[in-house]
Amino acid sequence: MCCYGCDDETYALCPECLRRLPARRVHEGGLVFLERECPEHGLRSDIIWRGHVDWDDWTSGAECSDDWNENCPDACGLCPSHLRNTCCVLFEVTQRCDLTGCAYCFAGTPREGRDLSLGELAAQMKSFVRPGETFIQLSGGEPCVRNDLPDVVRAATDLGCAYVQLNTNGLRLARDEKFTARLADAGLSFVFLQFDGVDDAVYRHLRGRDMLNVKIRAIENCAKYKIGTTLVPTLVRGVNTGAIGDIARFAVSRSPAVRGVHFQPACFMGRHPGCDRASERFTLDELAFELRRQARDLIGDAVILPSACDHPLCGFHSDFVTLEDGSLYPLSSEREGRDAPCCGVKDRAAMNREFVGRRWKISGAEGPSPSGDMCDLDYFASRARSHAFTLTAMAFQDPWNLDLERLRSCSLHVFNDGRLIPFCANYLVKR
Repeated sequence: MCCYGCDDETYALCPECLRRLPARRVHEGGLVFLERECPEHGLRSDIIWRGHVDWDDWTSGAECSDDWNENCPDACGLCPSHLRNTCCVLFEVTQRCDLTGCAYCFAGTPREGRDLSLGELAAQMKSFVRPGETFIQLSGGEPCVRNDLPDVVRAATDLGCAYVQLNTNGLRLARDEKFTARLADAGLSFVFLQFDGVDDAVYRHLRGRDMLNVKIRAIENCAKYKIGTTLVPTLVRGVNTGAIGDIARFAVSRSPAVRGVHFQPACFMGRHPGCDRASERFTLDELAFELRRQARDLIGDAVILPSACDHPLCGFHSDFVTLEDGSLYPLSSEREGRDAPCCGVKDRAAMNREFVGRRWKISGAEGPSPSGDMCDLDYFASRARSHAFTLTAMAFQDPWNLDLERLRSCSLHVFNDGRLIPFCANYLVKR
């Protein structure tokens, strides 16, 4: 195994001017800070780890390489120095949105203007789709403001996309069942549903309106047409970080319609309120700790594994089957997370793509055999197909904590102006 930043030297950015700077990770007790100095804007030190999980253990599977591209991220794209192939392509189909009261949004302020036509979108997709392989996430803005979104989905499937995912706030899926049915008929694989909590106070704070019943109706309409849903909470300290366990329990209670929860700690790019980032930053290790603490009754001693597809500091996953009594049967193992090959292996993206596809898509299986015994191989195989469930996380980077060592291991790429760009580089803006 390679050790992440064996000498803790890396490159980062000045959040004011986005100048690329030599940086180092400074350890103080269990805390880790990203430190660099801009000749114009001075010294910056930003927390990236709070010590709830052992740093060395968590980062032990990261890749090291001295093959730095001096133009990264200013001329960003997938250069020879990039360490990952593409797992998922985020494809923006509109800049418009029907939910403008969000306090946090990586896409920033919705812009008015002409949407690209279906033909224009299809031509762009054709330039990057690899038939039988590509996993595409339709995003925006809010994709469902397009009346022709089912046609966009069909165009993606006709081009050979292996999986078509929709990133949505759920407003239209909740109110327009016929639209949801059309998406299913067009070949939509699964939905990434913005889902910040299990009470409306959270939605009023983060989205500007009550939305819990909207989210529930969206889940129910998707389930009716065999579209699997993954809940995606944006976690903001003091708003919903105390509801991590409740969100997980809600999701399990809705299995198999809900296939899992994908937690995303709030990052400071796009639209966000001004705040003290040092105190507001909810780090990945803190999330892993709180998930285990708040959902101990649900996940027990299940293994929470650092991402092997991206950099370990980018996310985690834990894999389960939901049982008939509402409990979770863990599938992830320590060996699975630690025995993956290390340096130079770009095909981890393909492995992750299939992991996601198998678990987030409703299988269409008739249901498990009646034994109910997970030691019964037939029952186990059937239940694992029909009731797969994941608890995953993605900790996006922003100008204050962006580490180019992490960025080079990104497998979530945004299609932008004819190029595939690592997600966190695509949404960087000067402050």
